[in-house]
Amino acid sequence: MTIAASATIAAEGGEGFHAPGPSIFDLPPVFEIGSLGVTKPMLQLVIAAALVFTFLYVAAKQRSLVPGKLQFAGEGAYGFVRNSVARDIIGSHDFQKFVPYLVTLFFFILVNNLFASIPFFQFPTFSRAGMAYALAGLSWLIYNGVGMRKHGVLGYLKLQSVPSGVSPAMYPLLVPLEFFSNILVRPVTLALRLFCNMFAGHILLVLFATGGLYLIEHVGGVGYVAGPLAWVLAILVSFLEILVQFLQAYVFVLLNAMYIQGALADEH
Repeated sequence: MTIAASATIAAEGGEGFHAPGPSIFDLPPVFEIGSLGVTKPMLQLVIAAALVFTFLYVAAKQRSLVPGKLQFAGEGAYGFVRNSVARDIIGSHDFQKFVPYLVTLFFFILVNNLFASIPFFQFPTFSRAGMAYALAGLSWLIYNGVGMRKHGVLGYLKLQSVPSGVSPAMYPLLVPLEFFSNILVRPVTLALRLFCNMFAGHILLVLFATGGLYLIEHVGGVGYVAGPLAWVLAILVSFLEILVQFLQAYVFVLLNAMYIQGALADEH
């Protein structure tokens, strides 16, 4: 039985505890520009872009033979994506031109994810599905564009849809599946993975925080023990979420590199 369910059953009057749901992500506009309401996630996208640009620009500008702390952090961050993702996945021949995009993408996603764990913000930007799908759509345009530029439109579609080493008798079955999987489904799963992890983690934290408060204020008795326990679990989940936030940024960029490599490959 969950803490929320226990609180509802043990409640003495009132309507009981209402577990957080998707409605907690429907934030009101912070301000409006004409008829456009600017929400918190929209502002976080801008702030994250500014933070990533400033960090990378300042770290690169202050170059010296003996790096300072900021240059050391910038070089380490850049080297992590360049060597561990771009070069290892795409290959030493083609990787360099994609490093700026992959580095920017990684830190842009990471900062937006970490907003969920930073006081005052406390909201994961990509828990809004539209923003995750927009980012995946950009990735879709890039790796398909790269493949079509190298192989031509028809050549690229053939490489992505017609598996090598398979009998032509299997083409009617496999070609539609390959096209659907490689061309249409990839951006959906790319965005869905990021969105679902940020969405679920935020709901879980809100559940433990509000559930603990409800147990203390309305249940009494065992609630005085279970409430603080729920808050301890919220703290532990918060640390786990930081790991998930990093991993989701890494996986998103890793898959982008794999898709770019697949688009550039001469055979599948």
